[in-house]
Amino acid sequence: MYRSFLALSAAMLALGIVQPLAAQDPGNDTPAPESPAPPTGAPPSVFDGDWFTIGAGLAYNASYDGSDDYVVTPLPFLQGKLGGVAINPRPAGIALDFIDDTAGEPVSVSLGVAGRVNRNRVTQIKDPVVVAYGKLKTAIEVGPTAGLSLNGVLNQYDSLSLGVDALWDVNGAHKGMTVTPSITYFTPLSRGAVVSLSLSARHVDDDYAAYYYSVPVIATLAPADTLPAFTASGGFDKIGANLLAGFDFDGDVTNGGLAGFVLAGYSRMQGDGARTPFTSIRGSADQWFLSAGIGYTF
Repeated sequence: MYRSFLALSAAMLALGIVQPLAAQDPGNDTPAPESPAPPTGAPPSVFDGDWFTIGAGLAYNASYDGSDDYVVTPLPFLQGKLGGVAINPRPAGIALDFIDDTAGEPVSVSLGVAGRVNRNRVTQIKDPVVVAYGKLKTAIEVGPTAGLSLNGVLNQYDSLSLGVDALWDVNGAHKGMTVTPSITYFTPLSRGAVVSLSLSARHVDDDYAAYYYSVPVIATLAPADTLPAFTASGGFDKIGANLLAGFDFDGDVTNGGLAGFVLAGYSRMQGDGARTPFTSIRGSADQWFLSAGIGYTF
């Protein structure tokens, strides 16, 4: 019954770990948490059949993974359920869950496909030295997603969700693979207010790391624009945490309508994602994220 906030939570946690959401991806690659199944005998709500949440917000986040420059980015998002298929947001993308779990079950499972557009270091680069090394190509990442939720952990409506996305670039940009595991605890504070805490990490392969974190030797660059050459390899490139608070404007999430949210996040670059001169010299391993917005459920 609290899925209107989960829609907001999922959208912002997914869009969040990461950067100008519709653009890049600097900090919050968190897969959307699974909606807790309402207990047997719960009163009717807008979420009993097909439903959608559409919304928008603004995010303040790093201009690329490892940047210490920050930008403001608009964040549209969509979540819902149609014909038993759940639609969940991802960073600049979407995921489909083909498992239609029975309401009231203590455990729910998700299995489907996810995709996103990764525009890290494609737009909104503010550092002139990083710009001198060229803008990168947009990556389109697609792959399977799976998750498991324990419902009713500490109270009737809370949930603890584990999830993972495994995505491959199919657009010839980094040509690599990312694996993003996450864990999210979600609980209502009242009939009209909720909070969730999410922890996540991202593992990248050698192709991904080389594309975004290696620094090539470019003889034509001016000395002031030259960074030390660096060859990156794969591994965990970031870990992060996000805290979200949501509230329904009429105090009842079960009837749909307007809801608002605020989300604060922090992630830290790891491995060669932190050691690359793009981060260690021109940026920062510490990545902050702040967002607020509204959504409408019908």
